[in-house]
Amino acid sequence: MTSEAVRRVQSGSPWEETFGFARAVAAGDMVLVAGTTSFRGSVLYGEGDPYEQAKVAFTSALEAIAEFGLGPGSVVRTRMHLTHARDVDEVGRAHKELFDTVRPAATLLVVEGFVDPRILVSVEVEAFRGHIRGHRGAVDS
Repeated sequence: MTSEAVRRVQSGSPWEETFGFARAVAAGDMVLVAGTTSFRGSVLYGEGDPYEQAKVAFTSALEAIAEFGLGPGSVVRTRMHLTHARDVDEVGRAHKELFDTVRPAATLLVVEGFVDPRILVSVEVEAFRGHIRGHRGAVDS
């Protein structure tokens, strides 16, 4: 794959510059979104609320794939990392609200923690830019 076939999108997160990564990378038919939290700039949204943090994080991830003309219907895989097992239901509720009709492959893990202890949830999204047979909204949702 040539470097012309790879496109990167930045979100403005200070960690992108500090650590040298992109919010999302499109390579071939796939768009991969890096671990995304509920930080927007230097503001953490939903402090203490795993449901709200998951909604904000997934919304930011969906905004990243929108830069490639994709929507929720193009999402084929999600990953959720939580700091507390007690938050599984709330994060799962946020996921269901956004992806219930899409039904991507999903992984949910409980982790030790994040770089900022106020972060309760981090999400990753993978989207497919090709046509998904049997799902009308794959490219244009």
